[in-house]
Amino acid sequence: MTAGQNEQGGARVGFPPPLVFLGFIFMGVVLQYFVTPFQAHLPAALRVAVACLLVLGGLVLFVPAMRWFKRTGQHPRPWTPSPSLILEGPYRFSRNPIYVAMTAVQAGIAVALDNLWILCFSGPALVVVHYIAVRPEEAYLVEKFGEAYEKYRSAVRRYL
Repeated sequence: MTAGQNEQGGARVGFPPPLVFLGFIFMGVVLQYFVTPFQAHLPAALRVAVACLLVLGGLVLFVPAMRWFKRTGQHPRPWTPSPSLILEGPYRFSRNPIYVAMTAVQAGIAVALDNLWILCFSGPALVVVHYIAVRPEEAYLVEKFGEAYEKYRSAVRRYL
């Protein structure tokens, strides 16, 4: 085990990133219904259209990213070992398409529910994931793949 690895041989990520997004969605729902509503009051048709675009955009990133994990025999849990870098599909444009997708889906849920609390929490959710998952993952990948990951990192943006 090295400095960037956990006991399983993966990145030192101690908390599942999807639960961060769910937690912030939950906080938005609690604030909306038990503290004070925070709504945009957009027309229903516009709200549905924007929500669908955000959720579908997230799925357009998420589904192919998951397929690439399966194709390469890997698991998306960041604390499990990565036998190889994934450089195909959405990983050609973003080093973290799954987290971008989760952020888009959270924003889509916010718009669909007309809950600006959830929308306001989508950025903080990604910031928390950045510190608890992305940075440890990057340290692990640099340690494991060295120059190959550095080259990829210099060619592809972290998020968008």
